[in-house]
Amino acid sequence: MNENTNSLNWFEIPALDINRATQFYETIFNLSMGRMEMGDTKMAMFPSAPGSGKASGGLAESPMHQPSAEGAIIYLNANPNMDAVLAKVNDAGGKIAMPKTQISPEIGFMAFIIDTEGNKVGLHSQE
Repeated sequence: MNENTNSLNWFEIPALDINRATQFYETIFNLSMGRMEMGDTKMAMFPSAPGSGKASGGLAESPMHQPSAEGAIIYLNANPNMDAVLAKVNDAGGKIAMPKTQISPEIGFMAFIIDTEGNKVGLHSQE
């Protein structure tokens, strides 16, 4: 890794129930997630542009993936304004752990949600 590469390559958000978790993220972000299985791991991937150099990832259900509200936090892109995403969180089965909060005028806003699996996930948007 160096200053010319992304520090994040791939991420996996642990799930106890891949179907429930997928429905939650598809609902709050209004998107469709691709599904696949690798061995005993069930996955649902966020939309991505392979070969673009942009980080991507998804949800993963396996014995090695245990949801947690502790530890590393990833921030999902909720641009241009996270209000629409936050408005869907509770109805989709999640919770808002920290409401939309301005970081700075240049950096934008952040919030924390707890998904249906118990993971604390950050949201970021410019507005």
